[in-house]
Amino acid sequence: MNIVFAASEAVPFAKTGGLADVVGALPREIERLGHRVRLFLPAYRQACSRTPPPRPGGIELEIPIASKIVPGRLLQSRLPHSRVDVWLVDQPEYYDRPQLYGEHGKDYQDNCERFVFFCRAVMESLAAMGEPVDLLHCHDWQTGLIPAYREILYGHHPVFAETATLLTLHNMAYQGRFWHWDMLLTGIDWKYFNWRQMEFHGDLNLLKTGIIFADRLNTVSPSYAEEIQREPLGCGLADVLHYRADVLTGIVNGIDVRQWDPAHDPHLPQAYNVESWQVGKAACKAALQQASGLAVEPRRPLIGLIGRLASQKGWEIVLPLLEAQLENSDYQWVVLGSGDPAIETRLRELARTHPDRLHVTIAFDEPLAHQIEAGADMFIMASRYEPCGLNQLYSLRYGTVPIVHHTGGLIDTIVDVTDETLAARTATGFHFHHYTTDSLAEALARAVECYRHHGSTWSQVVETGMSQDWSWHRSARQYVELYEQTREEHRRRLTAEPSS
Repeated sequence: MNIVFAASEAVPFAKTGGLADVVGALPREIERLGHRVRLFLPAYRQACSRTPPPRPGGIELEIPIASKIVPGRLLQSRLPHSRVDVWLVDQPEYYDRPQLYGEHGKDYQDNCERFVFFCRAVMESLAAMGEPVDLLHCHDWQTGLIPAYREILYGHHPVFAETATLLTLHNMAYQGRFWHWDMLLTGIDWKYFNWRQMEFHGDLNLLKTGIIFADRLNTVSPSYAEEIQREPLGCGLADVLHYRADVLTGIVNGIDVRQWDPAHDPHLPQAYNVESWQVGKAACKAALQQASGLAVEPRRPLIGLIGRLASQKGWEIVLPLLEAQLENSDYQWVVLGSGDPAIETRLRELARTHPDRLHVTIAFDEPLAHQIEAGADMFIMASRYEPCGLNQLYSLRYGTVPIVHHTGGLIDTIVDVTDETLAARTATGFHFHHYTTDSLAEALARAVECYRHHGSTWSQVVETGMSQDWSWHRSARQYVELYEQTREEHRRRLTAEPSS
């Protein structure tokens, strides 16, 4: 197949979150399965400042935006360790900025125009290249117009005559909602600005547009695909998603198993695998305790937390738990992250008050993240909602038992410890079902009880998790099946439609 990815960010060109990790990894794995893959991104300042810099791509663009024509061009690069061509849509007035979407806590006011330009530029570039496209894989609201353009403006162009479209929904909280007059920027007829297609409570909604016009939809886990068909996780679009439920599925994200591999991790004091984890993790735990100023005590539970310090990630229930446990237990805690200034301040205060129990690093520190995953006994992911999640997958690979909220991708990746799952040898962690501090505390107590008093059971849980395959290769095979299904359904629809 000839597959084109379109997204607003991808590692190593530009990143603000997990979307970049997905788009930086999945095209490479699809290409390794024998398919032709190209990736389109905006030519942000970050992308253009890489070494080596992107080179001119030989295509000049003139894109209609409302009543004006905006010039642009393509730059060319490549995804590292692959043959995936990366095409960067260059328009300095739109993309040569300090950040991707906004500054100082505020979105750029012209974000609609910036991504209208990007979506239209992708279509015009592919038309200029002249190579028929089998499938356009779009990601989030920034590319939501592409399925509409394919359907409304470009369907009869030879390049797109049989092109199917897939839209991946990474996080429903971000929808690209703009005032109704921005409809003029798109070049799409006003008749499509209606409640069934592009309009949402009087505004233009680019994510809704993609949801309506794409041939198929998917999310980054099966459970999240179910959850977003109900409020509040549908974020106002639950009815729209329920209407399209027959074409909505979920595929769990993968992880980079070369970068996250305890057997070959250069950030660890001692490498280990599923056969040697007890010795290896003991060495990593002792090193983490010592580096964090905590007592080097092999059997004291050490709990790790890594990630964005924000309400969505569960800190509103984690902080009360942490405060109580620091007063009433001997557990040790290591926290790495940044975000909400109020959460940062409270964590610093707790670390000053309890330096023997809690170490906090307010930063993004990749080596330390690896060291926490290897040295901790347990890892808490208390997210209020979680489309997929990656840290619980890193934890499994590093033999660190996850304690997770029963939501989204955490349901699909972590099997709760019960008598039945232990008997089936499928248990990999501990769930809490209610988004409360008490429910989280109960799950933590279960985990500590198992760790301290049921060593053989704990070893079984660790080894089951370490033995699982959460690689991108696994996810890529599922995506190829979805691509083939999407193409076949699109062909059937074209055959069934009367010719105009």
